[in-house]
Amino acid sequence: MVDGFVCGADGKGIANTDVLVKDTRISYGQIVKTDGDGYYKATFHLHNDNLGDPFLVEAKGEQQNLKIQFDPKDLESERKTRVNFGTGCDLGSAPVWLWWGVGAVAAAVGGVAGLRVIRSQRKQGQTRRKSQGKRK
Repeated sequence: MVDGFVCGADGKGIANTDVLVKDTRISYGQIVKTDGDGYYKATFHLHNDNLGDPFLVEAKGEQQNLKIQFDPKDLESERKTRVNFGTGCDLGSAPVWLWWGVGAVAAAVGGVAGLRVIRSQRKQGQTRRKSQGKRK
């Protein structure tokens, strides 16, 4: 499978754009359209003898020439390559606000855990000082 995003100068995905994906060694290709987020997917049935085949991906007049890469011994994983056009839209299908939200939650959890550790250490220090004062 070849998938990716087509984005404009503003980093937003461009909908309804034609993307040509072609294995140039065997002259097989297909044209797919991007969805509302600028995402496209072209599916091929690859055999081990396709390893290293040159393929062309074209969108908005821009071309990328690559070679088909995969581990021929791995019969479980999907043979997949991501090819993006434009800038700023390689976050997968998750919206940007989700990434910011996950980061904010992680920072908050880390802060709370840090405060608990500090409080615990202070309590232990106070307990030690009290027990040392009683021994004298």
